[in-house]
Amino acid sequence: MTIEKSTEGKELRLALAGRLDTTTAPQLETELKRSIGGVESLVLDFTALEYLSSAGLRVLLAAQKVMNKQGKMVIRGVNETIAEVFEITGFSEILTVEQDA
Repeated sequence: MTIEKSTEGKELRLALAGRLDTTTAPQLETELKRSIGGVESLVLDFTALEYLSSAGLRVLLAAQKVMNKQGKMVIRGVNETIAEVFEITGFSEILTVEQDA
């Protein structure tokens, strides 16, 4: 998995590509812990993300909990497969997900 990071003011954007799974979840977790301080808007771009496992869901949930206290978190560019994972697990009720039209 690759992570492209950009910031604009108090907004942090992370574009993920590849697979967010047991192997790569710690990479995202480390990046979030390092970068999330003072952020009021966290945008996760999943346009190039192909796969999401339970380990990835755990990292997203932890990020959502932090952002609930300091701002908002949005996930964009979710493909059908990942949208289905969010639906089945109930994460679509917890996370703000903007699907591609």
